[in-house]
Amino acid sequence: MVLLLFGIIILHLAALALLLVSTIVNAWVVGDTITSDLWTNCSMANGGYHCLPSFSGEWMQAVQGLMILSAAFCGISLFLFFCQLFTLRKGGRFFLTGIFQIIASLLVMSAAIIYTLMSSEWVSNDQGFGFAYFLAWVAFPLALFSGLLYLILRKKD
Repeated sequence: MVLLLFGIIILHLAALALLLVSTIVNAWVVGDTITSDLWTNCSMANGGYHCLPSFSGEWMQAVQGLMILSAAFCGISLFLFFCQLFTLRKGGRFFLTGIFQIIASLLVMSAAIIYTLMSSEWVSNDQGFGFAYFLAWVAFPLALFSGLLYLILRKKD
């Protein structure tokens, strides 16, 4: 039982770390001379690295909000798991924790879909998606899987 709990906590922390890194790091779109994320667009010109605030359209604000909410819901679900671990009666299920984690996974999926569909408007052909974008996509199944595990998991002694 302890090994199972340790594995679930590691899975949950991995999903939370991926969500935080993908939200913060400046590598959603990369090119030879530019990098872009949810917050800034940086370019190398004249031997210097220049950063400007990112495009502030409605869809970008939606992606920013969804990514922040997904990280928040993932963190809250980890807190709820520890609370339920010590207060839930024997045989109880971790429904609240699982629901919050599944919501986090759906939020990150929605953010990544919106970014994928709308970024084609301003990303040129010589640029591609960076590792932070892919981390967001990897965080989705991890969060969904851990949320489903929480729904199945029962508390034992």
